[in-house]
Amino acid sequence: MFKFYFGEVRLRGRVPVDRHQGLNAAFSLAGAMLRRRPQQLRARRASQRSATCRKCADASGLRLRPNHPTFAGRRPRSPTDPIRSEPIPQLIFGLTSLLILARFIWPLDWPLPAKIVAALLVLVALQFHRWNRLSSGSVFSPEFPRPVVALFNWAFGAVMLLALLQLALDAGLIVAAVIHGGFVGVPDGVRYAMAALAAAAAAIGVHQAMRIPPLNDVEVAIRGLPRAFDGYTILHLTDLHISRLFPASWAREVVARSNKLAVDLIAITGDLIDGTIDARRNDIAPLGDLMAADGVYVISGNHEYIFGYDAWMAHYETLGLRSLENSRIALERGGGRLVIAGITDRASRRRKHPVRDLAAVLDGVPKDAPVILLDHQPSDARNSAAHGVALQLSGHTHGGLIIGIDRLAAPANAGFVSGRYDVDGMTLYVNNGTALWPGFALRLGRPSELTRITLRVAGDA
Repeated sequence: MFKFYFGEVRLRGRVPVDRHQGLNAAFSLAGAMLRRRPQQLRARRASQRSATCRKCADASGLRLRPNHPTFAGRRPRSPTDPIRSEPIPQLIFGLTSLLILARFIWPLDWPLPAKIVAALLVLVALQFHRWNRLSSGSVFSPEFPRPVVALFNWAFGAVMLLALLQLALDAGLIVAAVIHGGFVGVPDGVRYAMAALAAAAAAIGVHQAMRIPPLNDVEVAIRGLPRAFDGYTILHLTDLHISRLFPASWAREVVARSNKLAVDLIAITGDLIDGTIDARRNDIAPLGDLMAADGVYVISGNHEYIFGYDAWMAHYETLGLRSLENSRIALERGGGRLVIAGITDRASRRRKHPVRDLAAVLDGVPKDAPVILLDHQPSDARNSAAHGVALQLSGHTHGGLIIGIDRLAAPANAGFVSGRYDVDGMTLYVNNGTALWPGFALRLGRPSELTRITLRVAGDA
């Protein structure tokens, strides 16, 4: 469920999935390990049979055909293909279904046909991501009409919240049994109240996720900031996840609100889309109308790598979104300088794309010029601080989605989930996101935001 909380995983022979999709990949890896021994034996036999073929091909400079015996059992994979083997996630969803069936639905005083219908509805809701795959070929890009995507998110969220409430109820019943020396029955009214609470919370959460984000003003004091840049404003957008759930109409409204702020610079820190260029071309077009005095700059997130990094980064340029991938610009005002730098996402470490090299990006930066770094994920903040960065702007975590449960995101993000942090003298701001992934669009206590950063000269400067 919380796909974005776990680190990058590469399954052998499969597409790497970044932390924003790492739970499915990690679970698949665990399942693969359980099957590893028989697979190794089969692989060894296949390797022995194909060794001669490969040597001959290498020696002659020929390329083996896809239908060659060496490739038996394989098929070409596209960059957006989901991981095919998902035994552990399905086990978790299966156990959730059993929990709801055995501890919530079955004890109700309902006729059997009604219980069967309720159980089937739960199963349909929990298979949301499989329906996504049927709609687009990717679990990460649901291509249903917007109301259907919203309904699936509500149903999926309601079932998961109900499961948590049921676990809490069962824990309370166990404590009561220990105290009173016997199990206490639960009237149907309690279960109805739990279902109503879960459904209402999920509805509120989906509404909060889908709305146009409100403005969040943040002031950051920077040591050594030239006086000419005191009051300089940066609009920080991140994780727009433009998709069927966040279509062109939503993007136009975000652009209109952004332009009304009349900031000096707009920085977009990755995960702009969910889908291919053909699917999202019209939806992302409004971003071409973003305006700022010193320009609009963009870096990649992990989702750009899922849906075609090169094509998307080139498309952003056509919209007037200037790439800061492994590069920097220097702004000058009144004889003072401010450096804005960007770096590729951590997903680049697993792909044949330019890798992260912050030292190279910052090589030659004047010591008297403060550096603001755009980095999609906050995990490497301490490394940024060690390189003298004054302010890092990140996203990726979506703020953890639900207050309380958000702490599950902390370990995989070096403890940085939402808001401002002081990291070894550097200010890190982790934006909750302009939007979020449409595969789990739920926010409770972690609102989306349009973040206007206002720079101030530090008092001791």
